[in-house]
Amino acid sequence: MAINRDKHPPVRRKGRVGHRKTVLSLEFCQVSHRYGSEPVLRDISFTAPAGQITCLLGPSGCGKTTLMRLAAGILPVQAGAIRLDGQRLADAAMSPPPEARNIGVVFQEGALFGHLTVGKNIAFGLKADQEKDKIINTLLAQVGLSNFAERYPHTLSGGQQQRVAIARALAPEPRVLLLDEPFANIDITRRKALRLQTRSMLKDDKDRVVLLVTHDPEEALEMADEIVVLSGGTVMQAGSPQTLYDAPATVHVATMIGEAQRVSGAIRRDWVETAFGRWPLSCLKPSQAQEGPIEMAVRPRDLTIAAAENGPRIADVRRLRGGMQVTVKAADGYLVVLSDTTFSLSADAQVEVQPKPDSVFAFPPD
Repeated sequence: MAINRDKHPPVRRKGRVGHRKTVLSLEFCQVSHRYGSEPVLRDISFTAPAGQITCLLGPSGCGKTTLMRLAAGILPVQAGAIRLDGQRLADAAMSPPPEARNIGVVFQEGALFGHLTVGKNIAFGLKADQEKDKIINTLLAQVGLSNFAERYPHTLSGGQQQRVAIARALAPEPRVLLLDEPFANIDITRRKALRLQTRSMLKDDKDRVVLLVTHDPEEALEMADEIVVLSGGTVMQAGSPQTLYDAPATVHVATMIGEAQRVSGAIRRDWVETAFGRWPLSCLKPSQAQEGPIEMAVRPRDLTIAAAENGPRIADVRRLRGGMQVTVKAADGYLVVLSDTTFSLSADAQVEVQPKPDSVFAFPPD
């Protein structure tokens, strides 16, 4: 969906000598929203800078699509403000319609016009005096669909349709591009390649803000320069993929990023008591954890496993491309261990599971 940008042209101030340039960005300032009496967003604040891909990551119902619709003008701002390049875009007193915003949107379903050719779909949001053929051919080449201009949407695969939808949104050169789970309906075998191709194309424009909505942590890690993790209508943590992976702020973030598993436990003098046995304190990353209950997050590759006379039992063993996946069952749940070495134990065998030193994230109990 391409949105007209005539009324609000982009602001790209160079600034006077000795003054800092205006930061090109889309900024959410204490944005809150309700559907009826139900709050879905609570004081959301973050900045999506130009030249980067910012990802809103979270489960269904966390508010990420609502934020995108507020930015696009599909929903009115109820509380807080949205700013573009330092200037007010919308707030509770002023909310321009979608066609008055310099924004392009790509939905989960590409929403192409079935009665129009690919070329006419891309040209839909262009002005009469623009060089439409040149723009169409350039964009089709960028998305890897040269010579597809005369095709109709029903003759394309799902991935090809989404590439056309992205090209159509980019045709009017929007200041902001919003992507609402654009790869969710793509065959999983093609999804990774399409993500990488899309990221490469979008990163070429250093003046455009790109905001990607997804519930898939792998997609966020592959696509984003900055990730904003949402849960229950609030920002849990925002930062680079590396920051969220290495230093998650909550157990919720840790279990979303990098496939960490949640384990309840308690610090007892010089060890950690868990349903899977006693773990040494040295397994914990530096933290403020004190003696008493804690919530932990540990990744499958940071666990070791060995036969034991007394301990939890193996529930399942599966061979994966990266080694052996062993599922261990205890009284209060399961723990998955990924082992690179040959694994000879079978289901129902008793084992000892131990984390590697400095590998477990520890947090206060919920």
